[in-house]
Amino acid sequence: MPAQAPDRGVASDTDSELVQDDAVASTSDVASSPDTPYHKYPRLKKWVQSLRSRVRKWTNSRVYTAVYRSGPARAVRASLSLRSALAITVAALGVITVFGLLVSAELKDTAFESRRTQILEDAALRFSSAQVVFDQSTASTPDQVQEAARQVVQNIRASAGGAGAVSVILLRSQTSTSTFRINQIVDANVDALIDTEMRDAVQNGGQAQWKSVAIPANGDHVDPGILVGTTVRLPRAGTHELYIVYSLASDQRQVNMVMRVLLVAATPLMIALPVGAFWMLFQLLRPVRKTADAAKKLATGDLDVRLDVKGSDEMAQLSGAFNLMAESLQLKIEEYDELSQLQQRFVSDVSHELRTPLTTIKMADSVIWDNRDVLPAPAKRSAELLHDQTERMDSLFTDLLEISRYDARSADLEAEMTDLKTVVARVIEANTELAYRLGVPVALHAGEERCACPIDVRRIERVLRNLLVNALEFAEGTPVDITVAQSQTDVAVRVRDHGAGMSEETASHVFDRFFRADSSRKRTTGGTGLGLSISAEDVALHGGTLVATGKIGEGASFVMTLPKASGGTVVSTPLELWEEAT
Repeated sequence: MPAQAPDRGVASDTDSELVQDDAVASTSDVASSPDTPYHKYPRLKKWVQSLRSRVRKWTNSRVYTAVYRSGPARAVRASLSLRSALAITVAALGVITVFGLLVSAELKDTAFESRRTQILEDAALRFSSAQVVFDQSTASTPDQVQEAARQVVQNIRASAGGAGAVSVILLRSQTSTSTFRINQIVDANVDALIDTEMRDAVQNGGQAQWKSVAIPANGDHVDPGILVGTTVRLPRAGTHELYIVYSLASDQRQVNMVMRVLLVAATPLMIALPVGAFWMLFQLLRPVRKTADAAKKLATGDLDVRLDVKGSDEMAQLSGAFNLMAESLQLKIEEYDELSQLQQRFVSDVSHELRTPLTTIKMADSVIWDNRDVLPAPAKRSAELLHDQTERMDSLFTDLLEISRYDARSADLEAEMTDLKTVVARVIEANTELAYRLGVPVALHAGEERCACPIDVRRIERVLRNLLVNALEFAEGTPVDITVAQSQTDVAVRVRDHGAGMSEETASHVFDRFFRADSSRKRTTGGTGLGLSISAEDVALHGGTLVATGKIGEGASFVMTLPKASGGTVVSTPLELWEEAT
């Protein structure tokens, strides 16, 4: 035999060869199931724990974050069909992998058990024949016994080659005390496979012993094999150990070929499975996609959108239920629109119809008001009350007409580029007398640069006037601060008083129509309850925002933000809504 690496030992349990546990077994243990590497559960548990640790590290890594945010990952998250197909593919791959591993393990175990039985039967025959030859030998000198032993070994090598035998070794027994000695017959390629444990088992077992081994082959490659040993009695030389090494390389090649066939057969399946699953799910979810598209159209105001109902399955029931919902929603919205139009028409008609008698009342009030000094004291007081309430009623009708225009979406915006600081200063100047009468100082905080933006001056003046008058009304003698600021995209005005303040609950309703936080509080300016509501509509017409907040006992703050670009929207306000008093 060609010389090969003699330092190869028993195969480890991680080899995927037909190599069983390296413990020595006797031929009487053939029917028992050997301890194989595939049943070492502690190793499997350790491997699972290691896998979990690696998965946790992976999910916390930057690479995972980059993959999670990548385009393909977003596509998978956005598509139920793709996500389901991927999940089915992964599950199928796992099932096929587990099935393949089980088949591989079972195939290897079955092949090993079958070959081991054959090998042990063949070895028993060779050992028996060898012992018969030794018993019948008439050799008496060392050379004759040596020649007889050599002839027996050669015959076993030749006759057992068909069963896979690759080497035969004859060793002197470790317990032999005979002075009649012959040379041992060894094979440097496989001598290392016969360890002390094996020799002890052969010496003390009383029958043939076997163990799985890894036979050195070309380079670092090893072939699976079985080592079988027993004791024989040589003429005059006493007890010797006879070992036969059988190779399982051909069986391993057959197992590998079967596994390759299974892998090749599974490859088209793994390609067709995700494609088929995706196509099937894509077709199955088509009604769902149509329903989603119809829902989007319905959300944008297309109340006539409907779905085609085909068949009577769950998807058809979904389409039918959507159509019923859309019809019911359309009916309710049309009813609400009709009621809203009736309400708007009622408010508009009442406002216009009362305009003429109100004008007449104002004319009569003007005459009485101009001559109030000649009236007796009780009549003079009545004239003053009549004048105040007539003015308030006129303001109320004006506000109602403005609200009706917003409700009817007929409000027009006549915007022009204007310095907002100039408008604020003009509003402050117009309300100086009211501030003086209430004892409230007003301070304007603004920079030197122009704060120009496209506004309807009349409407923005009305907003600022409402905010300032409201602040003066509730300041209770404390200062009112008006701040003007701008950013690259927006201009903002904040009106901040330090009076009674308001709660967050009140701030959330302050722009509601006819809302009053304290109905028992007497107003100095006689407001209509619609001023802040109209202000919010005026600001929204400009594409801006008007927000409010407050704290009980610390005051209230209103911030109006307008975009610098015509037809634009607010990007971010340059002012904080609430700023603590200094």
